[in-house]
Amino acid sequence: MPDSRSIALAVDGMSCASCVGRVERGLAAIDGVEDVNVNLATETAHFDADGPAQVVEAVRTLEALGYPARTSTVTMNVAEMSCASCVGRVDRALAAVPGVISVNVNLAAETATVTYAEGAVTPEALAKAASGAGYPAEIAERAASEDRDARKEEESGTLARNTAVAAALALPVFLLEMGGHVVPAFHHWIDATMGRETSWFLQFVLTTLVLAGPGRLFYRKGLPALIKGAPDMNSLVAVGTGAAYLYSVVATFLPALLPEDVRAVYFEAAAVIVVLILLGRWLEARAKGRTGAAIRKLMGLQVRTARVRRGGETVEVAVDDLRSGDVLLVRPGERIAVDGEVMEGSSHVDESMITGEPVPVEKAEGAGVTGGTVNGAGSLTFRATRVGADTTLAQIIRMVEEAQGAKLPIQGLVDRITLWFVPAVMSVAVLTVLVWLIFGPSPTLTLALVAGVSVLIIACPCAMGLATPTSIMVGTGRAAEMGVLFRKGDALQELSGVSVVALDKTGTVTEGRPELTDLVLADGFDRQSVLSRVAAVEERSEHPIAEAILRAARAEDAPRMTARDFETVTGHGVSARVEGAEVLVGAERMMTRAGLDIGTMSERGAELARRGRTALYAAVDGRLAAVIGVADPVKPASRAAIEALHAQGLRIAMITGDRQETAEAIASETGIDNVIAGVLPDGKVAALEELRSGSGRIAFVGDGINDAPALAHADVGIAIGTGTDVAIEAADIVLMSGDLRGVVNAFEVSRRTMRNIRENLFWAFAYNTALIPVAAGALYPAFGMLLSPVLAAGAMALSSVFVLTNALRLRRIAPAMDEGDTPRRTAREPAPHPAPAE
Repeated sequence: MPDSRSIALAVDGMSCASCVGRVERGLAAIDGVEDVNVNLATETAHFDADGPAQVVEAVRTLEALGYPARTSTVTMNVAEMSCASCVGRVDRALAAVPGVISVNVNLAAETATVTYAEGAVTPEALAKAASGAGYPAEIAERAASEDRDARKEEESGTLARNTAVAAALALPVFLLEMGGHVVPAFHHWIDATMGRETSWFLQFVLTTLVLAGPGRLFYRKGLPALIKGAPDMNSLVAVGTGAAYLYSVVATFLPALLPEDVRAVYFEAAAVIVVLILLGRWLEARAKGRTGAAIRKLMGLQVRTARVRRGGETVEVAVDDLRSGDVLLVRPGERIAVDGEVMEGSSHVDESMITGEPVPVEKAEGAGVTGGTVNGAGSLTFRATRVGADTTLAQIIRMVEEAQGAKLPIQGLVDRITLWFVPAVMSVAVLTVLVWLIFGPSPTLTLALVAGVSVLIIACPCAMGLATPTSIMVGTGRAAEMGVLFRKGDALQELSGVSVVALDKTGTVTEGRPELTDLVLADGFDRQSVLSRVAAVEERSEHPIAEAILRAARAEDAPRMTARDFETVTGHGVSARVEGAEVLVGAERMMTRAGLDIGTMSERGAELARRGRTALYAAVDGRLAAVIGVADPVKPASRAAIEALHAQGLRIAMITGDRQETAEAIASETGIDNVIAGVLPDGKVAALEELRSGSGRIAFVGDGINDAPALAHADVGIAIGTGTDVAIEAADIVLMSGDLRGVVNAFEVSRRTMRNIRENLFWAFAYNTALIPVAAGALYPAFGMLLSPVLAAGAMALSSVFVLTNALRLRRIAPAMDEGDTPRRTAREPAPHPAPAE
């Protein structure tokens, strides 16, 4: 589908893996709909649709299946409509937006009221569509549509109330029936006072209230699904409790239809099962609400209003009204509204909520700032460069939401099993009843009913549907808090199978720009004087090495001097007169050309070269003054990060365009295992293939434009977030921090999340599979034990709660590396660009 568009619908009513399967099959059957992915934890359905008609058909299909898509209504003020043809154009423009269900344009009121599927489109996109048709629109009123958190809170509150009501009604039933079994004297007292018939009638009334009230939802959803031949967990509960209830009704009101030895009631089983399952769903809803904590935290970073300079004065405007190029003011302690570039002022900004790095970053003129971060003690004036959906924070939220809604390859196994699981359970329940009726001891019918109901209740596949998506939600959310963004959800699983990590050098292992690393002085010269004179000469040069020397001079507050008669000697170096002295700066051949003997200083130059430095020489008035070492320094965290990756059993390689000697020096300094040097930009893909042969799956980490092909070609591409947009778009994982600690954290999150998923799946499948025979009565012949339907309901509820609670443990993942060693970054300079050799 070349013109298809990715759609996400919010879906109500899904409660188990069988529901997910039904929704997926229903949507996949629609012509023009492909790549359907339904997520139980996020309650969303993702698919690619040819056009708006397919989205409307998807909404209708979901309604017919009993899992309606959530819809909202928005009213917009539409300007410049003057006739019926204008109405038609606005109507058609809005109706053409995928996700729109109905449009009502009113010429007299100059409004358009649109009903749309939540998740598929936003009111802002609708207003943009109308404006794009030539009729400027703005949102006037939204119907009361709550966000996911509010819905979850309301759902949790409703379930809590229903559970409390059901428990209050079921408690007397439980005491009346089970109390007599536990305390025989209580049983005799009931017979002597109210009588058995009255007791059964009272249980009937209370149980009927439970089933018709709080328990009604199981029958409302489960029975239609059963009639359609696609039973889900609601069907299992409905059939199980219904069987116990109807049997008890017959025993109470038509006892003659049953043999005397099987006249018993199981009202307490039907009532308490509903209570326990409602309790499980309430705990599940509360846990589900916590799985989205990361998204809520990120959304909480978004600012509502900002102070902007307009028309010569400062006004407060809504963030939605900001435009690129606006000049904003930020006071101390305030949160920055959108991305921008500092024009005036200086401060330190806390970016930990975006990058995961705890140390505030210095900001001054020319530095970039990110929306959602918190300004420190200074005031800043900055120009907005990215607003609305283009801000870094908005993109992070979008990435996390997409990753949380992803379906990992491991989920395919769950889908195949749950496709037949519920029908198989119902078949096992029927077979269990038949076996008990044929081979069971007296009272046969009673034991058959208990075993059949227990099988139906204990095998509900809630935990199976929640096992994978809840872990993904919590794991990717925690990763985002640590500054690791999984752009593609399946990278979470792919990363756990990687055995080799290949690193780009410039900007990834190293800082990405040359720095002055050594200044070895000859006898009779002082550092400040030499540095000042060399900097004066290099100030006239455009070479990257010149910039490194100038930065060092500024950092050391070296006195500023002026150079005259500047001259470049191609391939050798530069010369100029500084404060009356002639200064030469260049390679060894520059000194030889000038007839200078570098003597023992040549040994110092050779030593610098062996350590991966570029060695230059400086001479003042015909005397050798110093040997200068310049290099692209290794980032402070690189060595520790590589050690941590080694500790995880990974092999580390580096791919670079530098000379072999330089690359080997960096590899020796950082502990890298493999070096592939002298690689041209278009040769990195071939280098990856060379590493991959015999090594298994490979991840590539890079940050430059020329890294994009390698990032896309690797099994997992990891982009350093300080790099280019092209590199980030080609990657599977984006690191918001500028060093390799994020790689270690990404592997840690992947490893822990996949282990968590396997634990959940084992619990969900093994637990249900092991307990179905127990519920069917496998222990009865040897031990005389038969699982009570009430205990089965409690066990089933426990299964789902365990899976969710286990997934929530991922919120406690700590960064795999201690961040305390890293020195404070400064953002005075723009993000580094890769060196030409790379």
